[in-house]
Amino acid sequence: MAGASLLTLIDDIATILDDVSVMTKVAAKKTAGVLGDDLALNAQQVSGVNADRELPVVWAVAKGSAINKVILVPLALVISGLASWLVTPLLMLGGLFLCFEGVEKLFHKFFHAEEDVHHNPKKLIGQDESKTLEVLEKEKIKGAIRTDFVLSAEIIVITLGVVATEVFTKQILVLSGIAAIMTVGVYGLVAGIVKLDDGGLYLASCKGKSLAAILKRKLGFGILWFAPHMMKTLSVVGTAAMFLVGGAILVHGIPMVHHAIEHISNGTSSGFLQAIMPTLLDGVFGVVAGIVALVIMLGVKKLLKIIKAK
Repeated sequence: MAGASLLTLIDDIATILDDVSVMTKVAAKKTAGVLGDDLALNAQQVSGVNADRELPVVWAVAKGSAINKVILVPLALVISGLASWLVTPLLMLGGLFLCFEGVEKLFHKFFHAEEDVHHNPKKLIGQDESKTLEVLEKEKIKGAIRTDFVLSAEIIVITLGVVATEVFTKQILVLSGIAAIMTVGVYGLVAGIVKLDDGGLYLASCKGKSLAAILKRKLGFGILWFAPHMMKTLSVVGTAAMFLVGGAILVHGIPMVHHAIEHISNGTSSGFLQAIMPTLLDGVFGVVAGIVALVIMLGVKKLLKIIKAK
């Protein structure tokens, strides 16, 4: 009897693990787009620091991301169980924040606002340059962790939708699995991307006249040429991802806008336009929402200054 009970227990565990594996694959497929945006955004966020500080910065952001998951997974389970109606409003707030961050970044880049200390901390008289770089590094880490929190929340909620009808144990296992895969996978790739130029430099410095050495040098110079272009591309893709992801979250939370975008997309004659139109319109809506949020924030700041001056 004891042996039969043990075999039954092992069979039950194997069945649960098999179900968890299948559901994790489904959740990974559904969140693949957001994971791509997460990768682009974080690679762009941690770029621009000194070469010897790139991996420590990535590690710091990865630790912050892990803490985000430790907060988000239990929170998602609690909200789903006790107040599932809160999921959509919270997601929309996160989407609006992404759009706001994207517009704010472009605003400070093109208009050089005087109050911009978040993105470009100024060196004060008598202040050591290393302290200025340290402040910049800390701000980059904070910004990357904030962005990761929003994208992680969306991925956790999407995953929760996959396992919503499953027992609590399976929900925990799938959510924890996706959270771990997302953190290790994304930041492992980010670390590889930011150190790509170092790998190119190592290959380019290889000496010797053998065919292998010549090929290594050519590959190294090719990587050194490619790396800065890739980082610039990731910067553009990362900013665009803020609007696309944030706009999509907002659009799906507002049925009227969602139906309007579907109607416009279905009205186009080209199959290609029908495929990309929803994404483009989501991005446009994200830009508009971000501009509105930035205008409101700037107005609130000015109002607070006036109140304090009185």
